[in-house]
Amino acid sequence: MWEGVEVRPESTEVRAFQRSGRLPDIADGISMLQQAVTLTPQGHGDLPAYLNNLGIAFKCRFQRTGEMSDIAEAISAQQRAVELTPQGDAEQLRRHLSNLGNSLMKRFQRTALSAQQRAVEITPEGHADMSACVNNLGNAFLCRFEYMGELLDITKAISFQEKAGHANLPSCLNNLGNSFMRRFEQTGELSDITEAISLQRRAVELTPQSHAQFHARLSNLGNSFMKRFQRTGELLDITEGISVQQRAVEIVPQGHVDMPACLNNLGISLTRRFEQTGELSDIAKAISLQQRSVELLPQAHPNLPWCLTHLGTSFMRRFERTNDLLDITQAISMQERTVKLTPQGHASLPTYLTNLGQSFYLRFTSSADHGNIQEAIFNYKSAAISTVGPPRVRLDAARCWARILLQHHPQSPEIIPSFDTALGLVSLIAGLEQTIRGRYSQLEDTSDLALEAASAACALDRVDKALEWLEQGRCLVWNQLNSLRTPLDELRAHNSELARSISEIAFRLENAGSSRGQPDIGMSMSEKITLEDEARTQVELARQWGELLKTTRAIPGFESFLKPLPCPEIMKNLPDSGPIVVINIGTDRCDALVLLDGMHKPLHIPLPKFSVAKATRYRGDLDTELRSHHLRVRQEEHDTAISDADRGIRSAPRGQRTGDTPVHRVLRGLWEYVVKPILDALGFTRIDTASGEVMPRIWWCPTGPLSFLPLHAAGVYRGPNPDSVLHYVVSSYTPTITAITGRVKNGRPIDTKASGLFLTSQPNAPDATPIPGTMREVQSIFETAKRGGVRIEKLEGGDLSVSGCLERMQEFSSIHLACHGSQNATEPLKSRFLLHKGSLELATILQSKLPNADLAFLSACETSTGEAKLSDEAVHLAAGMLAAGYRRVVGTMWSIGDKAAQEVATTFYEYLFTRREVTSDGAFDGTLSAHALHHATQQLRLSLDDSESSLLTWVPFVHFGY
Repeated sequence: MWEGVEVRPESTEVRAFQRSGRLPDIADGISMLQQAVTLTPQGHGDLPAYLNNLGIAFKCRFQRTGEMSDIAEAISAQQRAVELTPQGDAEQLRRHLSNLGNSLMKRFQRTALSAQQRAVEITPEGHADMSACVNNLGNAFLCRFEYMGELLDITKAISFQEKAGHANLPSCLNNLGNSFMRRFEQTGELSDITEAISLQRRAVELTPQSHAQFHARLSNLGNSFMKRFQRTGELLDITEGISVQQRAVEIVPQGHVDMPACLNNLGISLTRRFEQTGELSDIAKAISLQQRSVELLPQAHPNLPWCLTHLGTSFMRRFERTNDLLDITQAISMQERTVKLTPQGHASLPTYLTNLGQSFYLRFTSSADHGNIQEAIFNYKSAAISTVGPPRVRLDAARCWARILLQHHPQSPEIIPSFDTALGLVSLIAGLEQTIRGRYSQLEDTSDLALEAASAACALDRVDKALEWLEQGRCLVWNQLNSLRTPLDELRAHNSELARSISEIAFRLENAGSSRGQPDIGMSMSEKITLEDEARTQVELARQWGELLKTTRAIPGFESFLKPLPCPEIMKNLPDSGPIVVINIGTDRCDALVLLDGMHKPLHIPLPKFSVAKATRYRGDLDTELRSHHLRVRQEEHDTAISDADRGIRSAPRGQRTGDTPVHRVLRGLWEYVVKPILDALGFTRIDTASGEVMPRIWWCPTGPLSFLPLHAAGVYRGPNPDSVLHYVVSSYTPTITAITGRVKNGRPIDTKASGLFLTSQPNAPDATPIPGTMREVQSIFETAKRGGVRIEKLEGGDLSVSGCLERMQEFSSIHLACHGSQNATEPLKSRFLLHKGSLELATILQSKLPNADLAFLSACETSTGEAKLSDEAVHLAAGMLAAGYRRVVGTMWSIGDKAAQEVATTFYEYLFTRREVTSDGAFDGTLSAHALHHATQQLRLSLDDSESSLLTWVPFVHFGY
């Protein structure tokens, strides 16, 4: 319930009614103003003002009674006021326009916007009326958002309402709080609902209990508490929400137009609490309140569909608990009425259709009547393919559509379009108008969708669609960044101005997404206004980006510009040195899709003995052992009584924990159920390294929980017949197919002036555990490079600043960072490397131009560790460095020891330096980096025994990229 701010009403009776809400006051006001209008001759200078005030009076009574004739009279009077106001009298004109806009919003909200915009345009800066006019313009955008669902409208609403000022005017605080709540419903950003509650609580505190709008402000505050409860599950929120909404119901006058809304809001909150607690008295009371709400509303009232759908939801929730068929029949009846009363194009229609689909499906589960299944599918599909409405609602509908088909019609041809629709909507819920943090937050509960879709496609023998969906639905944020950085040479040759516009908008969008701050409740209003201006700018940039893409795709030859790639395009530019193996792990099946150079379709290798349950169990076993191993490692490192010679490699005493340990079992399972079947199907045979035969390469692209498991080390390491992947192929990882094929396609020679290696060790970064071994590691590499004539530079500790590090990254094609790494799963672009003089964030690296980036060796802990909630988003430093432009990255899956790190790094570079072409300019590149890491880890492995701790010492080193 938003409130228009009238621009200086001059009627004493109107002001009295606005304070008290007493109908006799406004009736007297209307009577007196009607007499004034009747007695004032045409052409008299006071007539427009009388008409304006009469319109306000009628609108006030409409807000109290809901009588449509009153709002019609209000609009009629105010339209006459605008028409009779001299165009040169800007003072009166802006008042009358703004007040007319308020009344129009009450009857038909979309048409009011132009009147409010014109009122603001003709009001001089600093004028006393400006705040009210700007607030009302914000309300108009809020109203249009509620009808159309466009994010730009609600962002504009917030921006205008904040600029309206009136920090202590309850109506403005209430309106602004409502807008934050509405945006939260669309984006799920917790800071928005927190701000809404803060503003609405303040509005309630500043409103006298006798005020006519006190009940409405209480009800709005209760709504926001309920919305936050839905997101967090915090019972205190729903308890407080119900408490204030009960007060609102108790004090709203009988017959008041707001009574149905107050009753319905309280009913919604009680239903939400029932969903959590199962207390039947809550749902019974909710249904009773919502039935009263529906009974009080006229058939033509615009709020009737909203009240009907929530009544239907409450019946549906009670059915889920009691299985009483009468409840689900009532639910369907209410929801069918809702859909019939809602016009096509309304933003709420997909929500209503989804609710109806859910009710039909629930009735099917009880009655087994297949007609209900067809109705459920029809309504879910209608909601999913709608062109309006919140993307999150449409996505949920699409998932339900697909899952019902999979379960009840597993051969249906609609399975493919249902998942196509769902995956297309994922990119909308995490669109470019949001910050990087916001996008990852939106993706947390959709991470398994692409995997589920790919499993369904494999079951239908559509491996082409499986590949397309896995590429489209995984690593979405990195793919967005790559799209913003896509080369535009072909487009530039066709239309240089269009290419320039795309490049400019892309640059601004990338910066906005990574640099925009988060609102904080302690911020000043000016700081909040600045943030909202930035948010509005980003939303507008995203809109412009979409329009530019449409323009480009209308050009012959550019129809697929930056669209998800079809299978034949994905299969182009594959490396010729080995296959890329995508392993999809769904809930019911596991499949490998092998991409080989020269083929036009993936090779499908089912893996029937592996499952998501096994992968999850393996990950749990490995995590348990890693925690124990990590504690042992740290104890050894910090025990100053043990000399370096005594400490040796970071491992437990040799021979400890004989037998098949959890780590051995994990590696054996990965070998027997995943890796060996793939190698056998591809015809790979064991290679004797002593023969000098060059091992082929393989790129692993795992999904889901498999992303956290070491496929590159899969094998049997104990017993009479040890065997492992190390004897067959040289392993690399890639987060997506295009991360490799893009490097193959756009392979470019490195500028010889940049060819070389920059080294840094940061043993004593502030607030981090000292890592003294890094200096020995870097010194050893430096001496090896010098002997080999490689162009190299070394800066350590306090000699290197953050800006200095960035400069070296631009000057040298390869970089070795021996330091602490810090991953930020919530905001991956804030993941950073800790230097002595500050932190080098991934966002800063991404914003730098690194045209010659080749190899990054990240000698830090856990630089390729992902995040469980975002297993398919590759939220780690190694993937980030690939996104920044590096062709290949060496990282670690978990904590590493100083001496192990030193030995692997030294052996790695010795391998590269001794196999490079000797040149006078000291050129160096990482072309053989995968083979070099394979060799280095093998050397370390062979110096150890086969204990669990030894495995955990060499296994974490991994290679990413080309």
